[in-house]
Amino acid sequence: MEPILQIEHLSIDFIQYDRGIRRRRLPVIRDLSLKIYPGQITAVAGASGSGKSLLAHSILGILPYNGRMEGEILYDGEPLTPKRTEKLRGKEIVLVPQGVTWLDPLMKVGPQLEKGRKDAGTKEKCRQALKRYGLGAETEELYPFELSGGMARRVLIASAVTETPRLIVADEPTPGLDARAAARILGHFRELAEEGAGVLFITHDLELALTVADRVAVFYAGETIEEADADDFSDAGRLRHPFTRALWNAMPAHGFRPIPGTQPYPGTVSSGCPFAGQCGKCREECRAAQEIPLEPFEGGMVRCLYPERKVTV
Repeated sequence: MEPILQIEHLSIDFIQYDRGIRRRRLPVIRDLSLKIYPGQITAVAGASGSGKSLLAHSILGILPYNGRMEGEILYDGEPLTPKRTEKLRGKEIVLVPQGVTWLDPLMKVGPQLEKGRKDAGTKEKCRQALKRYGLGAETEELYPFELSGGMARRVLIASAVTETPRLIVADEPTPGLDARAAARILGHFRELAEEGAGVLFITHDLELALTVADRVAVFYAGETIEEADADDFSDAGRLRHPFTRALWNAMPAHGFRPIPGTQPYPGTVSSGCPFAGQCGKCREECRAAQEIPLEPFEGGMVRCLYPERKVTV
């Protein structure tokens, strides 16, 4: 099966001013690679500042004006150029954003879903999208401030799927929701995947991601450090990178055992493994390496000079 979206060696940096008019480039994402397949949910998990939302914005072509992107993003095997992105955005490629503030506070729900079209077919399609997510026709006449948090997120999903998208980018779609409401939202994404769409689910909550994902990509300091089947997270011994194992151990179900140290700030790591400062198995080669590639290893992908995997039977 061919990926619907393929990201190769993506790097993003920003122009910042330092000491008056002196400019510098701040690297935030370095050499990030990822594949999204139709009919599957790929979760991207990582701490705040690891580059997850920037990944979403780069796919949609909505990076800030001072951002510079290098690398390649392929959609259906063809480069996702700015002109092609503009044509596909909101139709085949849609974003379910992180905050409900993306809804226009001065416009009722119905017109927001209709996006300026007044024909009967569009109105019916939007009404059916709301109905699919448990929202009645009366929702069309409500303003965003009249919606509960869960309702607003369902409106965002309904808005995204009115065009039958092939790629859904969901950027932290469940913050502030209780476990039951979050499970319902994720159930909607599973339905879309089963209909053939590819879903990129961006989250800081690994435990939540594992309830719905087929594959999990783990980010650290702007890099993909491991990509694995969700089933591999059933046992820490099946994971390959020491940071992924640390994430597993820090989950409440596994004893909540965090490791000392913090993820480095963007621009503070110029070479070597960015996890070196927190890794208990770090060697001199890890710090000195100019580049550590993301490579296949025992059924997954890992960016580590000394990966481990102890599969239990």
